[in-house]
Amino acid sequence: MMNNFQIPVSPHIPSKWQTFAATLRRWVLFEKMLNPFGFICFTLASLFFAFLIATKGFVIAVLLIGALIIPPLIYSLVMVPQFGILSYITLAYAIMFLLRLGVNFPLGTLMDGMLLLFTLNFFIQQKKKKQWQLLKGPVTNIITVWIVYNILEVGNPAAASRAAWVYTVRTIAVVAISYYIFIFNIRSKDFIKRIIAFWLFFSMFAAWYAFKQEYFGFFQFEEDYLHSSELIMQLLFIAGHWRKFSIFSDPVTFAYNMVAAAMLCVGMLTGPVSPKKRLLLLFIIFSCLFNMIFSGTRGAFPLVPAALVLYAIIKYSKKILIFVSIAALFIVGLIFMPTSNQNILRFQSAFRPNDDASYKVRKINQARIKPYIWSHPIGGGLGSTGEWGKKFSPGTYLSDFPPDSGYVRTTVEAGPIGLLIFCIMIFTILKTGINNYYSIQDPELKSYCLGATFVIFIFNIGNFPQEALVQFPSNVYFYLASALIVTTKRIDDNYNKLVLDTN
Repeated sequence: MMNNFQIPVSPHIPSKWQTFAATLRRWVLFEKMLNPFGFICFTLASLFFAFLIATKGFVIAVLLIGALIIPPLIYSLVMVPQFGILSYITLAYAIMFLLRLGVNFPLGTLMDGMLLLFTLNFFIQQKKKKQWQLLKGPVTNIITVWIVYNILEVGNPAAASRAAWVYTVRTIAVVAISYYIFIFNIRSKDFIKRIIAFWLFFSMFAAWYAFKQEYFGFFQFEEDYLHSSELIMQLLFIAGHWRKFSIFSDPVTFAYNMVAAAMLCVGMLTGPVSPKKRLLLLFIIFSCLFNMIFSGTRGAFPLVPAALVLYAIIKYSKKILIFVSIAALFIVGLIFMPTSNQNILRFQSAFRPNDDASYKVRKINQARIKPYIWSHPIGGGLGSTGEWGKKFSPGTYLSDFPPDSGYVRTTVEAGPIGLLIFCIMIFTILKTGINNYYSIQDPELKSYCLGATFVIFIFNIGNFPQEALVQFPSNVYFYLASALIVTTKRIDDNYNKLVLDTN
């Protein structure tokens, strides 16, 4: 019998480097630096940073803090979509307040950068799993057409300035990209609740901040802003009374966002809400509408009755008709009641436009610009009117034209073709919102869809007397509401499909 012959194998002995690497991995990854090694590292780091700050000054401290915060922040924005979206809508609400505070940082560029990071996240997710179907639908299609049209306006031969296009397209077309981010990443009812909670919290803060401005005065940095320009004083100091703007760029943006938040709450009241939540929503509605009056924005006052008419049509019932009738009587009483209060007087003048001198001037300006509109089917170029026109193309025919209306501005700058696309976009979003409201089965999602539809309707009506969609946060929240109209239906369909598959 042959003996089995085996070749002796020596046991694997790790090298010193491998042993050190394994130990280091254990200290860092498993023990989380909660050991003598971590104590030594953090002590040396703190001494090193203290030495740098002491020798190089405050600037190095800011850079070091940025180096610690920015990388994880960028990672969170790219890889955690919910965090990114909540951060984006928060900054959209606070951006103008921060700028007025004197924050010396290009916050508008930061908003654009956040959109770029969200887009990067979108393609990363698409590489893992193709989900292009989430972007399909009539609302997505028409918003895409609107974005492409505004981008192509850079080649408008009638445009006097390409720099004006760069600044204008950011608040019109670039911000519209947020719609794709919203509909792709909003996939659950819980996340919708969280978004709306953020929205209403900021609205309440803005509402009562205006109350503070009205009854306790402005902060010094706000006083400096109000007296920084003769034009600002002419626009905001009316009949011996300052119009309030809260944390926003101007009273118009403030007023429109208050009405939008109030009607969002009205939509939510149609859903299954507890008594405590109902009282909270009613309080938010009262806070927003009461403090909105301090803005003195006449264009905002008709938005409430207009939205209530839409509410009565969609939710046709005896109870709703009674509620709307009572609200109509209250509004009529406010219109005709004698008063010396400047806020109420401006409210009353909103329903008597033919008696208002500024409205007559607007009609004259619009009649004057009509021949130009018909002779320029794609308009005079983005940013050719208003402040951007004065800055980038002074002395031109359009530079001194005050659009005073979102629809007029679109027609003058983007032409009748641009106006047609914009109107089709608004119609498509509203039609989709109403159709989805009737087809959604979940009562809670149904109420969110209705509230979002009210928001779109309000910005649409408000865009006639003022420019409602060119300023933060209105432009962001317009596309957020558009996305909610789509995502509420998609979430409801997915849940119903899951139930059917389970049964």
